[in-house]
Amino acid sequence: MAKALLLLSGGLDSTLAGKMLLDLGCAVSAVNFTSPFCRCTPKNFAAGCSAAASAAQKLGLPIKVFAKGEDYLAVVKKPPHGWGSGVNPCIDCRIFTFKRAKEEMEKTGADFIATGEVLGQRPMSQKRHPLLLIEREAGLSGKIVRPLSAQLLPPSDAEKSGVIDREKLLAISGRSRQTQIALADEWSIADYPCPAGGCLLTDQEFAARFRELLSATPDFDLNDARLLSLGRQFRLPSGAKAVVGRNEDECGRLEKIRRPASDARGGDWVGNFTDISAPTVLLRDGREEDLPLAAGLGLYHSKAETGNFVAAGDGGKEITVAPRRVSEEEVERWRIQRTINN
Repeated sequence: MAKALLLLSGGLDSTLAGKMLLDLGCAVSAVNFTSPFCRCTPKNFAAGCSAAASAAQKLGLPIKVFAKGEDYLAVVKKPPHGWGSGVNPCIDCRIFTFKRAKEEMEKTGADFIATGEVLGQRPMSQKRHPLLLIEREAGLSGKIVRPLSAQLLPPSDAEKSGVIDREKLLAISGRSRQTQIALADEWSIADYPCPAGGCLLTDQEFAARFRELLSATPDFDLNDARLLSLGRQFRLPSGAKAVVGRNEDECGRLEKIRRPASDARGGDWVGNFTDISAPTVLLRDGREEDLPLAAGLGLYHSKAETGNFVAAGDGGKEITVAPRRVSEEEVERWRIQRTINN
């Protein structure tokens, strides 16, 4: 019996690939790779994608979760094959993922890695040339089976040897998902997620923030990267970053993401207004002297004229500051997206 290691995102394509392999008599186990840049990943991204866990349960597959960490961030910052329309390093992301999957394949004794990739579905990483390039650079030439498009691609080793019947694999191509949806109906696969873009790195606003951070702090880490998706962000004249929460959920997340005092770069200041309804403000890489300005940005995004701002910083130290009134022109000048566009 052939042993397959399935890269399972939880989306329709990878779920269909798993179903096909099971029907072909393969023993299938699944792996899910999470990223801090994935929109569908829970706040605790090490826990894995709920859609992948659900798909694995429906297919009856064991699943392991691997979180992409600082080594992955290094690839995103400087991808050998470049970024796409945003800061998405799609080719290098796949190479990174396949290299990690190869380690698991060898560890478990699987015969090949399987994916739900469809030829031509994604412009950067799923055309014929990049698909084969990724295989080669990941050290997996001939070891990847793509059941949905296999008949349009060179046969894998498993297909050549007859471990898998190539004639029972499919020849789907392009961005239309009508064939996949029909198969899902035929095989009673339901409740799969919509195929909306799931990677923050393709989002233009996020990409602008990422590029600004890379310019200002080239050695930034995953905590900095996670902060990019939160709040209204400003680069102060001192070089510090101020982040103003946009809603109650974000304000709570700013409290949780703060850097501790033990961090090599120093801890964050996180402040709140005690007497008015106004957003939480996080100050990163800043000094006490920056707090009145950071508080002023929080006040600007409230309906109040003034307020009592209390900030907690390194070692639990608390100070009360008077917010500095800021003008609309200053707010726009310091807003990180505006900085990028200028």
